[in-house]
Amino acid sequence: MKSLSDIATVTVRELRPIIRGPLFLVVSLIQPLVFLGLFGPLLAGAVDESAFGGGNALQWFVPGIVVMISLVGTSTMGSNLLTEIQTGAHERLLVTPLTRGSMLIGRALKEFAPLVIQALVIVLVAMPFGFSSDPLGTVLGVLLLGVLGIGLGALSYALAIAVRHQEWAFWGIQQTLLFPVLILSGILLPVDAGPGWLATVASFNPLTYVVDAERALFAGHILTAEVGWGVVAAVLVAALGLFVGVRSIRRSPV
Repeated sequence: MKSLSDIATVTVRELRPIIRGPLFLVVSLIQPLVFLGLFGPLLAGAVDESAFGGGNALQWFVPGIVVMISLVGTSTMGSNLLTEIQTGAHERLLVTPLTRGSMLIGRALKEFAPLVIQALVIVLVAMPFGFSSDPLGTVLGVLLLGVLGIGLGALSYALAIAVRHQEWAFWGIQQTLLFPVLILSGILLPVDAGPGWLATVASFNPLTYVVDAERALFAGHILTAEVGWGVVAAVLVAALGLFVGVRSIRRSPV
């Protein structure tokens, strides 16, 4: 019970800056909205829209953009922890009665709230332009992204702890990993339209399965193999992220 209470305390602590200053959520939506408005129209005729609930390329593209929000947003969250480490706030938190595991899990759970809000905004913005989604599938898709976001956020925090005295290393590693994972997941362009070796490499990317699951869920195809593999991939990322993250913060010397 103490661990649950500690997790709740940390989660609330992390959510307060977002509630008091929601400008962060608005600014973080600029990039996905630019992709939606400028890149989306270029996909007309380049993807098989009919398989995703209609003849509009947005049916294929919007679920991918929602996943991109989760990937980009949560992978940068470690920068907040870096700031706390450098200012001494993290060190002061470590000497409180809070368990170290709860400090990581609470931070990771915080990622779910802004992710849900941003995903719903993207969906609502796309609807006047011909995008439609299954209500139940959309809810399940957002929940699936929440699981993925928790894992990615935990990995980002673990990276921040590992390079705590070298901020440039955090951004260097984050950017180096971000774009290959983004491209190989098929968010922006169909991977199977490329050479065979590219599709083979993409099959080892957990995000590929999450993207396929999101497209199926938004189209209302809930009980499918794509959704099943997406759930497995998201749960594995969350489990790995929490394991690595909790282990890192427990061994943190600061």
